Amino acid sequence: MSIKIENLYHIYSPGGPLEKIALNNINIEICEGQLLGIAGHTGSGKSTLVQHLNGLLKPTRGKISVDGIDLTLKKTDFREVRKKVGLVFQYPEHQLFEETVYKDIAFGPRNLGTREEDIAAIVQDSMQKVGLEYEYFKDLNPFQLSGGQMRRVAIAGVLAVQPKILVLDEPTAGLDPMGKKELLALIQELHQEKKITIVLVSHSMEDLARVSEKIIVLDKGEIAINGSPSEVFTQAEKLKSIGLGTPLITELMIQLNKRGMNVREDITTVSEGVKEIKKLARGFDKC
Repeated sequence: MSIKIENLYHIYSPGGPLEKIALNNINIEICEGQLLGIAGHTGSGKSTLVQHLNGLLKPTRGKISVDGIDLTLKKTDFREVRKKVGLVFQYPEHQLFEETVYKDIAFGPRNLGTREEDIAAIVQDSMQKVGLEYEYFKDLNPFQLSGGQMRRVAIAGVLAVQPKILVLDEPTAGLDPMGKKELLALIQELHQEKKITIVLVSHSMEDLARVSEKIIVLDKGEIAINGSPSEVFTQAEKLKSIGLGTPLITELMIQLNKRGMNVREDITTVSEGVKEIKKLARGFDKC
């Protein structure tokens, strides 16, 4: 299942004194099984873009299709679309409202008319996917959990609707380093082991470098850079010009190269960087 975006424009308050072009001629295809990262500074259009993916926002112009369903048609069944594309907003724990973890996760499938006798199995499976032990957590009040655990409950609530595509808007925002590391590991597991297509929105280039297969960088509502992590992060000067940086390990490689060390500048992860530095060290040993 894929999402295809063609010539997408979104204009807030069109024709008025506060008119703003939030998205300007966006063309993207999100392929089945992909983990796509979307980067950009505040106001670049990231959140506006992802809210089009399940019909929460309608384009001013252009076309969006999800699994062949045209989201711009009046007859479109958005209930069906939102079963296919699950959207987790920034700070999703703010959307928790039930008195137990079980009830919160069960809300989505119950609201969609799922048979009551099937809901328990769905809730249990969704909790397992996000690493929450069913018997221990199901009767707890979600507001008694840690920030990272609350976020897992919120993600489980979206997974309970069994979407084919999971869209995560700044999922690590506000988490401590350990919570961020655990959540990124969960995202990788959902993608690699559960085979869920994921769209990950983040301003953290470190996060995107760690998990993304492809990255789109937005600037002022337009696609500024589009490519693999190594293709994106080798454009360090362009990233800096639009208010973004490169992962620290990439910046280290760039600085080593400037000092004549002859290392690859397309390194995006620490593990790759360690290998490259070891190779460099072995070269010094031969001198």
